Amino acid sequence: MTTQYRLTMAIDSLDPNPETIIFDSFCDAEDYYYNEINRRVEFTVSHSPFSLTDEDIQDLEESEQQLFKIEKIELIK
Repeated sequence: MTTQYRLTMAIDSLDPNPETIIFDSFCDAEDYYYNEINRRVEFTVSHSPFSLTDEDIQDLEESEQQLFKIEKIELIK
């Protein structure tokens, strides 16, 4: 039995077609997850016309985390 991990990433909570990537290891999926969240938050922070507090940035990170899901997939060969 082979184990893979499916990472599902939505653009927002109403995204009808979220992006899905399959990884062979949980570590790879987790690395991609954290890197993508950081990339999205940094983009928002750098393009914001307002000065953001640490609390604002933490709220952004939490809202982005809700758009991601990692699922374990068991493949039978």
